[in-house]
Amino acid sequence: MSTTFETRYASSPEAVSKYGTTALRDEFLIDNLMEAGKVVWVYTHYDRYMAGSAVPTSALKLETIDPLKSDTFLARRELGIINVGGNGSVTVDGEKHELGYKDALYIGQGAKDVVFESNDAANPAKFYLNSAPAHHAFPTKKVTLAEASKLDLGTPETANARTVNQMLIGGVVDTCQLQMGMTELKSGSVWNTMPAHVHDRRMEVYFYIEVPEGQSVCHFMGQPQETRHIWMQNEEAVISPPWSIHSGAGTSNYTFIWGMAGENLDYGDMDVAAINDLK
Repeated sequence: MSTTFETRYASSPEAVSKYGTTALRDEFLIDNLMEAGKVVWVYTHYDRYMAGSAVPTSALKLETIDPLKSDTFLARRELGIINVGGNGSVTVDGEKHELGYKDALYIGQGAKDVVFESNDAANPAKFYLNSAPAHHAFPTKKVTLAEASKLDLGTPETANARTVNQMLIGGVVDTCQLQMGMTELKSGSVWNTMPAHVHDRRMEVYFYIEVPEGQSVCHFMGQPQETRHIWMQNEEAVISPPWSIHSGAGTSNYTFIWGMAGENLDYGDMDVAAINDLK
């Protein structure tokens, strides 16, 4: 079978505050993505969000999985895709969409036949996938990195100069609740999402890419007054509950893809934690 999945249940902040390193990693780290020839999913009970990947060395079909209890994957869901590998394509109900490096694609509820392909199996596409429950069928739309809404944030002096590329988000694409984008840190900057924040009205997943060989990112999570950290490598993701900060510092600059879902689509809806108040 070319599709595998696992389920992660929601945890309270009180429980997580007592976790050791292994328990924390088992609960929140996703370290099995980008398996060649497979579609891999993690189904979370935070807003029923799903994070996964598809690496087609030959054509791969988007298949439903048991937790969805549906005949097709997108019967009651929407899907966001960002390619972080070689050139490839995603065919949606017979319509082919070519995706180069860092191109994104939104697929709305109700699409039945979705097929992932690589232009060159020796340099396969690496499709990073996020999915959330949907209530309306919005049209499929491709968004290139150049077409993203861009925010330049931070400064070199605070080591957090970065460009936030809002790709699958209101104003660029119509979605039900799924939002995705990509943040690229400038050379010499290592901090992301600092000052840190929480947004109790939605959860989030971070997927770290372009982490140079031999380097790592230390991802910070937890309530602002009770933080924890997870050391992460290239092409690994981490689940961020609504009650948790989501911030990181690398041993070099890097890029990460953020995806989120919940009841509020306002990107600016966040409760900022002052840097000196973090514990």
